[in-house]
Amino acid sequence: MYKLRILILLVFIAFSCKNKENASSKDIEKAKLETLNYEQLKPLLHKDDEKTYVINFWATWCLPCVKELPAFEKLNEEYKDKNVEVILVSLDFSRQLETNLIPFLKNKNIKSKVIHFEDKNEQFWIQDIADNWSGSIPATIIYNSKKRKFYEQSFHYETLKNELQTFLN
Repeated sequence: MYKLRILILLVFIAFSCKNKENASSKDIEKAKLETLNYEQLKPLLHKDDEKTYVINFWATWCLPCVKELPAFEKLNEEYKDKNVEVILVSLDFSRQLETNLIPFLKNKNIKSKVIHFEDKNEQFWIQDIADNWSGSIPATIIYNSKKRKFYEQSFHYETLKNELQTFLN
């Protein structure tokens, strides 16, 4: 009887530790994903330092956005040591963060910095980001202290890399 109690206790401890581990890893994923409004996002779109920034606006429900994400991930990996920062700005709905966005990021093993963006004043921030932006996604801004360009299009890796090179030369 004593051995059975010890066995039950060990099984209980093992399962409770596993559940705590899953809960804490979920909390870590949530903590890494910031939700910003436009006033909070705007400084990231106008940094004046030595880096070149590639900012991509996308969502998990946008098929062309999802299709091009590997190009941004590859760019991030290849240029992370070359003073280039890739930031993926998700326009996913807040109510779907835990059911769609966070599992998507984990499943696709996204390494680039991801920010969840939520601001209801689209009429203002779309035009403020780029006066020629219709609001469609995917959309990308590439900029540094010397140059800035907005793209309302999908990218393949080679095209994205070639555009980035025009900022680095």
